[in-house]
Amino acid sequence: MRPLIVANWKMNPDSLAEAEKLFNSVGRGIKKIKKIEVVICPPFVYLPILKTNGAQDCFWEEKGAFTGEVSVKMLKNFGVKYIIIGHSERRKYLRETDEIINKKIKAVLREGLNLILCIDNLSQLKQGLRGISKKVIIAYEPVFAIGTGKPCSVEKAKEMRNSIKYPTVLYGGSVNSQNAKDYIQKAGFQGLLLGGASLNPREFTKIIKNLA
Repeated sequence: MRPLIVANWKMNPDSLAEAEKLFNSVGRGIKKIKKIEVVICPPFVYLPILKTNGAQDCFWEEKGAFTGEVSVKMLKNFGVKYIIIGHSERRKYLRETDEIINKKIKAVLREGLNLILCIDNLSQLKQGLRGISKKVIIAYEPVFAIGTGKPCSVEKAKEMRNSIKYPTVLYGGSVNSQNAKDYIQKAGFQGLLLGGASLNPREFTKIIKNLA
């Protein structure tokens, strides 16, 4: 299995011109690399232009009076193949509960897309996947490591990886070109979910090349 590297741009960059510049720069940097699967998740507004393969979130209903929301089917029609659900920032700032996340997961799976469930602990894993038998991609992102520059130790990350009984588990949280390979080779993860590093095309490309 090829390592899966997911770039979560979050609410960045400010303009379409910057988004295109970032996307094209990364594309040139990793063009010849075939041993890594790369997923780019930009803000919704850039999806129609960039035509990337990933999205940061979705709503659980197919259609209706849900102002400001985006359905899984809409994303699928734009060519999205992967959707991030349950990121800690949405849990914190938008008060997303495990119940809400569970409904979103079911909506993604109904459309046959790849689901990336973000968790900080095993309770979130259990509650988020309640009533779901299909295997999904899990992203372990310890809250203390997200955007802080203080990554989880490889040893602790490995303990968590061994506790998650799913075949595909990603690590996320202050990943850089110096520590990225350790999370895969030493801690046993099948890939990475990158935030800040994905907004730096040189650093992001370096991570990909190091893994390849």
